[in-house]
Amino acid sequence: MYLGGTLTMRNVVRELRTTRGLSQGQLAVAMGVSRQTINSIEQERYTPSLPLAMALARFFETTVEAMFGAAD
Repeated sequence: MYLGGTLTMRNVVRELRTTRGLSQGQLAVAMGVSRQTINSIEQERYTPSLPLAMALARFFETTVEAMFGAAD
């Protein structure tokens, strides 16, 4: 249960992207965003919008919950 404060998110976008042999630029084109957006998501400096998170999950054939979650 989340009771307030700062929630730290972690994601596995980089791992999924590199496993598929894709560059950040290639993933960005597939998602319709900039390479800088993908880089910021991977560096955990930017949390994607729900539609982008869902598109990434669909692209990688997984769930949003499996891709993005609270860090322990």
